[in-house]
Parts: sequence; C-alpha cells; structure tokens
Amino acid sequence: MPVRLDKPWTPLTPEHIAPLPGHLGVYELADAAGEIVYIGMAGGRSLFGLKGTLSEALQAPPAGATQFRYEVTMAYHTRYLELLQAYRYDHSCLPVGNIDVD
Repeated sequence: MPVRLDKPWTPLTPEHIAPLPGHLGVYELADAAGEIVYIGMAGGRSLFGLKGTLSEALQAPPAGATQFRYEVTMAYHTRYLELLQAYRYDHSCLPVGNIDVD
C-alpha cells in the first residue's frame, strides 16, 4: 500500500456521500484545484463511520473543500498519522484545515 492516497477525487456532494459505507477509515478533503486542505479519520466513535463524518464535513467544509477521497481501514488512527506525516514531509507544514493537530 502506498503511503499517500492516490485515489481519484470525488465531488463533496450529498449524492456522492450517500452511497458511502459506514466503515472506519481515513479521508482527505481538497479544494477545487486538488490541493489537500484537510486530512481526517472516521474512528470508533464516529457516528455512521465515513459516511457520517463526510456528511458533517459537507455541512461546514473546512478551508473551502469541494472534493474528497477515502480509504477504509481498521487501523484508522495509524493511517491518519501516516497521511499527516507524509503531507508534512511534502509541504513542511500540515494542511490548513488541520489546525487542531500538534
């Protein structure tokens, strides 16, 4: 498995979120240009897993997010940290929407 998510972007719309699974996993949100603005996870306390977490993001998209991609994984916390580390390695900072991460 590659460290970075390389799946295609999907529009952040109710029609694209509705068929998502209620599984645990990680996701990335991007702006219209495809720049990652937020990296998040749907963990054990997430209501309805990825579907619920992305539905919440749709209500108040962080940093102008308009698209998303996701990965289903039981090791969501480890994978979340891995994605943050890869982003930080590439950009020397965290995504603008991840202001709550040390």
